[in-house]
Amino acid sequence: PEAIKRILDECKTIAVVGLSSNPLRPSFGVARYMQQRGYRIIPINPNETEVLGERAYASLADAPEKFDLVDIFRRSEEAAAHVDEAIRLGGRAVWLQEGVIDEDAAARALEAGLMVVMDRCILKEHMRRS
Repeated sequence: PEAIKRILDECKTIAVVGLSSNPLRPSFGVARYMQQRGYRIIPINPNETEVLGERAYASLADAPEKFDLVDIFRRSEEAAAHVDEAIRLGGRAVWLQEGVIDEDAAARALEAGLMVVMDRCILKEHMRRS
C-alpha cells in the first residue's frame, strides 16, 4: 500500500508498455484514465505510431524523455525484459498490471531500488484513493 501511494503521488510520467490504440483493450482505458488525471503517458508498443495523441515508441530505450513509472501490460512471461530495461534506464518504479506476475523480476527491481507493484490495476488503485 505504501508503494502504491508513493507511485501515484510521485510518478507523473508513465511509460505504458503494451499500450494499444484499440479502445476496447484494457491498456487503452487505463492509460486514458491516467492521462485525464494529469499523468504524462508515453506509449511503448512497436506496433503503434500514436496512441492517445502521444507518439509511440518501440521500446523504453527509444523513448526520448525520462519516465518515472513503467506500467506493464504484457504477458507475465514477457514482463521480465521490460522490468530489466526499466532498471537499466533508471526508472523509479515498475507496475505489473492485474494478471502480470513475475516474482523474480519484481525482486530484481526491488533490489535495484525501484518501487514495485504487481498484479494490481493502477486505475482501480487510483480510484480507490481519489
